[in-house]
Amino acid sequence: MKKLVILFALIAAQGFTQTADEKQMKLIFDAALSEGKAYDWLNHLSNQIGGRLSGSVEAELAVTYTKAELDSLGLDKVWLQPVKVPKWVRGTPEFAYMETSPGVTTNLPICALGGSVSTPLGGIKGAIVEVKGVEDLAKMGKEQITGKIVFYNRPMDPTFISTFEAYSGCVDQRYAGAAEAAKYGAVGVIVRSMNLRSDDYPHTGSMSYGDIPVSERIPAAAISTRGADLLSTTLKLNTDTHFYFKQNCKQLEDVDSYNVIGEITGSTHPEEIMVVGGHLDSWDLGDGSHDDGAGCVQSMEVLRLLKNTGYKPLRTLRVVLFMNEENGLRGGNAYAEMAKNKNEKHIFALESDSGGFTPRGFSFDCSKANLQKVQEWKSLFAPYLVHIFEEGYSGADIRPLKQDSMVLAGLRPDSQRYFDHHHAANDTFEHVNRRELELGAAAMTSLVFLFDKYGIVIE
Repeated sequence: MKKLVILFALIAAQGFTQTADEKQMKLIFDAALSEGKAYDWLNHLSNQIGGRLSGSVEAELAVTYTKAELDSLGLDKVWLQPVKVPKWVRGTPEFAYMETSPGVTTNLPICALGGSVSTPLGGIKGAIVEVKGVEDLAKMGKEQITGKIVFYNRPMDPTFISTFEAYSGCVDQRYAGAAEAAKYGAVGVIVRSMNLRSDDYPHTGSMSYGDIPVSERIPAAAISTRGADLLSTTLKLNTDTHFYFKQNCKQLEDVDSYNVIGEITGSTHPEEIMVVGGHLDSWDLGDGSHDDGAGCVQSMEVLRLLKNTGYKPLRTLRVVLFMNEENGLRGGNAYAEMAKNKNEKHIFALESDSGGFTPRGFSFDCSKANLQKVQEWKSLFAPYLVHIFEEGYSGADIRPLKQDSMVLAGLRPDSQRYFDHHHAANDTFEHVNRRELELGAAAMTSLVFLFDKYGIVIE
């Protein structure tokens, strides 16, 4: 009889906890959707500041603005963490055309890849050879590539439902394409944009020359998907087609910048730190609304929503707006190094860097025990249709924090439209839906609340 009474008491306690959790989450979602600040913050970042390339004036304006906004929230502590970042500048707009016969040209949309060297002042013009990937270079050999422009034209695979999987399947040609083509004597590379849609927006992104000396580096540019299709079709009809492009980008000396950090000190376990964040820098073609202004303002909103709903965190909560994710990851590495040097105990980190679209769930990089614990919370998120909880990648900026006992998580919004805007001139504020952005912020806040309340499983 005594055991039965204890069992009923446990069931009743569980029921009360579930009800309390549901109540707190309802407060969070109601507050986010009725008096949220994320959309207004993003409006300022996007329309008053604009694209925030690392080392730029706009990036520093974003640091000043977000720190002031965090100061206004009444957090326990707000500070700037110094970070040295690369400074690459695009210069005057790029220009390109294909020439099918002497004097017969068609202009094509291109943009320099981030980190590329410039062309000579007069540009580069030459025969062009199309390949589907880096692996094709070895098959062709130097005799077919030397002195030519390599055109990488492997599209994202449209059969993948996960567009991030499709992106991963072809991004190597952007990142390593120039370095590999240079080994075979190419004078430049053109890379098909990482985009599932047919349009005229070239998509930039980071690239690397590896250990190739500066004097041997060749210029690299992205071409829009529609431009790539036109160029490819033209080459099939006329193998004597030539390509011309001109770009004026330049790599300068590293400059000073900052991660922006705000903190609420835990009331019971202040030594246990939980991080939520996004990256404050962006590429320069658009205003960086989806990548990653959305993640920054959602992360700021997490702390504001918890304060405004009256929740008192048990553990120390930090929002970190990382600088230089796009072309160096200096901010994420600097934060992890600081945590290590101070012997800080981070138990959880959540990143939003997949756009401000409708939240579908979270991916988790953690132990099986913690993954099982998270699965038990799915029913709490089901009413908000944030129902996909799976093992997977978390985020680039929080990955350096990883320790065996930690839980890393990534917000996973609907990804079908993300690469329409990723690293392109149409990554702008009007393409962010206010309600979708706010739902993402509320989902993130709810996950932070649950991990703060219940902690993590230590094995």
